[in-house]
Amino acid sequence: MSTHPKVFRNARLVLADEVIDGSLSLDGDGLIEAIGSPTEADGHDCDGDYLLPGLVELHTDHLETHYAPRPKVRWNAISAVQAHDAQIACAGITTVFDALRVGMDEDADLRYPDMRILADAIETGQREQRLRADHFIHLRCEVSAPDVLEAFEVFRNDDSIRLISLMDHTPGQRQFVSLDSYKVYYQGKKGFSDAEMEEFIRRRQQRASGLAPENRKQLSSIALERGIAIASHDDATRAHVDEAIALQTRIAEFPTTVEAARASHEAGMAVLMGAPNVVRGGSHSGNVSARELAEAGYLDVLSSDYVPVSLVQAAFQLADEVEAISLPQAVAMVTSTPAKAIGLNDRGVLQPGLRADFIQVKLVGDVPIVRGVWREGRRVA
Repeated sequence: MSTHPKVFRNARLVLADEVIDGSLSLDGDGLIEAIGSPTEADGHDCDGDYLLPGLVELHTDHLETHYAPRPKVRWNAISAVQAHDAQIACAGITTVFDALRVGMDEDADLRYPDMRILADAIETGQREQRLRADHFIHLRCEVSAPDVLEAFEVFRNDDSIRLISLMDHTPGQRQFVSLDSYKVYYQGKKGFSDAEMEEFIRRRQQRASGLAPENRKQLSSIALERGIAIASHDDATRAHVDEAIALQTRIAEFPTTVEAARASHEAGMAVLMGAPNVVRGGSHSGNVSARELAEAGYLDVLSSDYVPVSLVQAAFQLADEVEAISLPQAVAMVTSTPAKAIGLNDRGVLQPGLRADFIQVKLVGDVPIVRGVWREGRRVA
């Protein structure tokens, strides 16, 4: 990396509370040196495009599709991580928490040894400087699964784990509060008869009642001991939120009702919703829409979830479509707020002294184009 400052001029800089025309200069150590007035100095001409902080992604399920592109097919893990990373970076994401599952259904194609293989590949990629984005690991813990504690043990002493989410997809509650929706999903997926479906639901509910409460407590206790942030998942009721508060949860992922989102937000948790929910105009599973929460003031963080490019698009879309949300406020939902929620206070804002993680974005119509990505002052996409 050059020891001389770099200048990015002719830009629209999205700062914490305003958008200004000006320039950005870097020091030789990968940090932002200054935010300045328009200049004709030599440097990178941004052509009047936006400069945003690099996006911070807390929950992407996107890696598994590169590792297992077809049933029973396993791709080289390092290659899969690199392919995932390239798509993440080209979407403007400079910090990513890759979500890996622990706690599996008995018929799952992937098992927890596969998750360990992927974690090792992520860490190898980081160590060998193969990756464009800065990667951390998010463990999605299915608390109703019999093997969740066993699976968690293979990650217990891994310093890359910075976030866990406590999930429970038992029928009749949270995401699947409607048994009709659950039946449509699983009968379509597994081809069950009505009688087989009823027995499947009965077994799942019985299993969860014996496992989920204690697993939730044990996992949260380990996380707090290790300094790992905790996220709740698919909270639907005030009781769910009270339970999350008792476990010292920082992030409320994908609450399914306004009631749960409001209670989580008021309790100081960062309420996270899917950017695809914003782009599509609603939840694909029929739960509360992210835009409704944004309009009510209960939305804090967006996640690309299963579509990396949705993150930058959702930020511009919210700023355009929700009167109470400015572009800096929308951008904060994909940069500074997720960074702060996870304890990464060195990034997420275009500010002198912070990491030079930023992206150049051109807005054409209502779909933004990511034209350049820099991490710690080095161009990565």
